[in-house]
Amino acid sequence: MYSKSDSKNYKKSALNSYFGKKNLLKLKSLFENLGPGPIVAAAFIGPGTVTVCTLAGVNFGFGLIWALVLSVVATVVLQEISGRIGLVTGMDLAQLIRNQKQNPILKVASIVLVLLAIGLGNAAYESGNISGSNLGLQIFWEAPVIQLGKINLQSGNFLLGIFALSLLWLGTYKTLERVLVGLVIFMSIAFIITAILTKPDWNLVLSGFIPSFDPDELTTLVALIGTTVVPYNLFLYASLAKKRWSGAEAIPWMRKDIAISIILGGLVSMAILLVGAANTSSEITNAVDVSKGLEPIFGSYAKYLMGFGLLAAGLTSSITAPLAAALVICGVLNWSQEIQSRSMRITMAVIVGLGILFSSLGIKPIELITLAQLANGILLPLISGWIIYIAAQSSVLGEFKNRPSRTFFAGLIWLITLLLGLKSIWAVLA
Repeated sequence: MYSKSDSKNYKKSALNSYFGKKNLLKLKSLFENLGPGPIVAAAFIGPGTVTVCTLAGVNFGFGLIWALVLSVVATVVLQEISGRIGLVTGMDLAQLIRNQKQNPILKVASIVLVLLAIGLGNAAYESGNISGSNLGLQIFWEAPVIQLGKINLQSGNFLLGIFALSLLWLGTYKTLERVLVGLVIFMSIAFIITAILTKPDWNLVLSGFIPSFDPDELTTLVALIGTTVVPYNLFLYASLAKKRWSGAEAIPWMRKDIAISIILGGLVSMAILLVGAANTSSEITNAVDVSKGLEPIFGSYAKYLMGFGLLAAGLTSSITAPLAAALVICGVLNWSQEIQSRSMRITMAVIVGLGILFSSLGIKPIELITLAQLANGILLPLISGWIIYIAAQSSVLGEFKNRPSRTFFAGLIWLITLLLGLKSIWAVLA
């Protein structure tokens, strides 16, 4: 009669013989050495990404898949540079800006712009992240609206905001990483299963990888890339990479980490686009509306999968946005960046608190968002151009600097960020 240990050893032996012990060890080593890449993926797949990708599928079918591929490539290139800078210099981008020894006026202007775009911007967008996660929650549970005199309190937004703040306040980087990785995995499964169940025409899907241009697609195209190439993620990854690993010898692991994570995020974005393309509803205003149009395809399960995906997307962004903002603010101001330090906790609480205030009370911080769009429109090409310049300097990165060919390719990516920046500025000023 077999014992439990015999059964366990048999399963282990069978697993080793099937996959090969060497391959299993490689896979185990890969997962053990992966870093904060999933946090970056969690950061850019928020309610905004879900909505933009959904509407891209609804309005243009599979025609803009190539734009998502382009955005993934651009994000991998820029995030790899920011991670490499963090590992080689031992400083994140905010600390590098603070320590630059050029024109003091330029230094102050840079600090003000970063604080404005990242701090104020993330505070404004946090309300959208919380509201977006509540849209997903409403499919499972309709949180009551509480009347406080003349004020209507959206209790769902309030509870989700408190939940995000609790994770940030009580957690460590390792705890947050595990929570976010879990949410990203479940979110990915939800959207990918939903996309597969729509049974798309795969020949048409493949044709969407071929670049094409229609003037009517320009706004959506820019929005698709803009929701993936995010300025604060460049700061976030450089900061977390230097906390996860130590020194330039970890660069190969960092590259695998960022490539796997961003490609996974890109696949999720494509799955959301496929779901949007399968929609049969006549009127679409947000991602949740798509679930109603999918019900003829595979019944009521559509809304639950879509709802869970949107809930997870909102929660991941609700956690990463204040974390990134706090890391940037504390780095620029030379405060402690340890997550349980007083400076980090207070900064994160302010960011989340403003998000809870705006979303729970139904306040639309239009002026803050407009100002944040303007600042981000200026910041994105400036920061991306700056890190590309830093990556080409042997005085900073030594043997790990970019080769001329890589600098040229990164320069093409910078032109994309310039287009995104000009588009953001034009949207505010027009």
